[in-house]
Amino acid sequence: MKLRLLTYNIKYGGTGRAPAIARIINACAPDIVLLQEATRPAIVEQIAGATGMAEWRSFARQSLAFLARRAVDDASWHRPRFSRHAFIEVVPAGAAVRLFGLHLSAVHAAWTERRRAVELRALLRSIAHHQGGFHVLAGDFNTLAPGELLDVRRLPPRLRPLVWLSGGRVKWRTIQIVLDAGYADAYRLRHEQGSGQTFPTWNPHLRLDYVFLPSAFADRVITCDVVRHHDAAEASDHFPVVADLLC
Repeated sequence: MKLRLLTYNIKYGGTGRAPAIARIINACAPDIVLLQEATRPAIVEQIAGATGMAEWRSFARQSLAFLARRAVDDASWHRPRFSRHAFIEVVPAGAAVRLFGLHLSAVHAAWTERRRAVELRALLRSIAHHQGGFHVLAGDFNTLAPGELLDVRRLPPRLRPLVWLSGGRVKWRTIQIVLDAGYADAYRLRHEQGSGQTFPTWNPHLRLDYVFLPSAFADRVITCDVVRHHDAAEASDHFPVVADLLC
């Protein structure tokens, strides 16, 4: 069985942009969508209706939500200690995979990278009992992978001072923690040289959105791509990431 997963940060709840967001989702035809910044349930309901999704769930002021083409076996939210956002756990019906959607703290600075590392470790501890099974971590990690560079000159002027105030250089640890925990980067499995940049849509220069799975299941990744749809900038400041998985 093939499962198509889409992870998508819809920016500030998606207010006023539900039709554009739905167009992006429909172009991808996913089975499951993990949403970030989906803080307005009424907007998520509009998107679900416009994309023909059978099931959706969202809570006011909660960043994480989901849409599913078919009813799911289970969906729950968990908030580990020290984590700013809860993470979402979705078990699709009939698919031998467990999906974890997450949204780590924002802003590029040394202290926020330390916070993201704390949040990520808390998540990994809370799902440790699933380590032996096929599962996926996907969402907006708000951080760079090892070897990728932050061009401070391309940040909004209001955010540039935060980099220098926090030491002038950010040690990007969070993604390395995921890799060291035995996970594989699905995009890198299929695009060794691609940039994978997902943010911002009008001037992409940062890869913030990822799909990870245990390295033992790396052969389950059929495709993993950034969705560069022509309406993407109208819909959100993030490009979504879509992955086809064998379940």
